This record gives sequence, C-alpha cells and structure tokens, in this order.
Amino acid sequence: MKVVIVDYGLGNLWSVRNAFEYIGVEATVSSDPVVVSESSCVVLPGVGNFCSGMENLRKRGLVEALNEAVLNKGAPLLGICLGMQLLADESEEAPGVRGLGWIPGKVKRFSDQTLRLPHMGFNAVDPRGDRKDFFPKVDGKTPDFYFVHSYCFHPNDERHVLAVTNYGSEFVSAIAKNKIVGVQFHPEKSQSSGLQLIANFLNFSKRGSNG
Repeated sequence: MKVVIVDYGLGNLWSVRNAFEYIGVEATVSSDPVVVSESSCVVLPGVGNFCSGMENLRKRGLVEALNEAVLNKGAPLLGICLGMQLLADESEEAPGVRGLGWIPGKVKRFSDQTLRLPHMGFNAVDPRGDRKDFFPKVDGKTPDFYFVHSYCFHPNDERHVLAVTNYGSEFVSAIAKNKIVGVQFHPEKSQSSGLQLIANFLNFSKRGSNG
C-alpha cells in the first residue's frame, strides 16, 4: 500500500509519518499532485485555519489530485484535525470558502461561550454506528485521545457519525463515509491508542462503506 501524507503547509507531517512507520508502514510526505493522485492511501493532517487550508490545497493543485485519488480511484483517506474539517462543505471560520465537500456538513465553533478554547488535552471518545471496532479497546473501554481545536464538524447525515465526544456538550469527534474517515483528535499524539487506531484505519479502509 502506497501511503501518502499530504503536505499543504499546515500539519504535523513528520510526527504523522513517524506514527505510520512505527507500526511498520512506510509513508511518504509529498506536496506533488502527481504523487498524491497516484497514492493508494491518503492521509490529510492539518492544524490551523480552514481558509488557509483550502487556499493552500488549491494553490498547490492538490484539490484535483485528492479528487482523483479518493473520489475517482477509491483510495482510502484519513483526515486529521483540520484535515477532517476540510472534508465539509464550509466552515464558520471562513465564510464563503468552500471545503472539499466530500462529507456534507458544516464546521462550527463551539457555541458555549463559557468553555475554554481551544479544547485541548485528552478526552473520551464514544463510538457510534456499526463500525465501533474502528476504535481500540483498553480493558474493554475506548481510550482517550488528544484534542486541540475550537471548531467541530456538524455532518448533515447522522450515518456519517463515527464517534462523539463531550466538551460542555456532545460534538462529533470522528466521521466516515465509504473509505473516507476523519478524526478531530490527533492519533499521532495519542500514544499507543493512536498507533492502534492508525492500524485499525488501514484495516477499516479495506472493508465496506456506510453511505
């Protein structure tokens, strides 16, 4: 499997690559549209602003490359943090800027003004739907994962919700549609649980879809 980590100027690229290599999977970091379009597995990490993310992808010709790899050729994709948010149609963070639109929905800022933002640190994840085995288990429970974000994904279709987390109120912390997966947390910063989740993603990507 040719795993490509997309370099669009916003992301923990090397820590993500190290996580894949730790579990014995070679991963290439690239900003080359040809390399991305020919990949058999895509990772879209990201930290920062929705507008900058989409602008950088477009400037580097990576939107077309991602569409080719994921939509046309069916390569599985894992979006991490901002990379998950870019899968949406739009974001309150960047009015008028279109996202990739692969999983219909909108990214919104936490509405509770009493919350400390960004939401930062380890927090519990509650799997939903028929793919609960996507998440590792420790003593029969889903472990915590590391978050850093102020915005969260609101998908239009509940079938695309893979997990939720509570921070003041419940928000969507993981999504999936066919072989496209997004996680709001950082598996590469979530110790052994994050490594197991990455391994599960590689297995998950070989299986069926949920619409």
